[in-house]
Amino acid sequence: MPLLDFTAIAEQLPESWKSIGLGQVGPARIKVLRMDGQAYEEETHNYNEGLLVISGYLHLCIGDQAIRVDAGQMYLVEAGTAHGVLTGSQGILVIIDV
Repeated sequence: MPLLDFTAIAEQLPESWKSIGLGQVGPARIKVLRMDGQAYEEETHNYNEGLLVISGYLHLCIGDQAIRVDAGQMYLVEAGTAHGVLTGSQGILVIIDV
């Protein structure tokens, strides 16, 4: 896998909240996207999802709990857990699907 500059890649994406796949390490799929302050509706997956904030912060909603994930932090959403993004999230997010 080549050297990846998550910030540069995300800044070139034409739309926020639209991820681009960057590659795979073992079974883990790696994606990056740009957050723009808008909410993102709740979703559930049948796989674990790591949400790694590269810059800015993510306002995550798990059930009735709001969780702030800052740059340098990652939240692991377990398979089958409904999660959404609250208004105000901004920056660069790397998603690791396993």
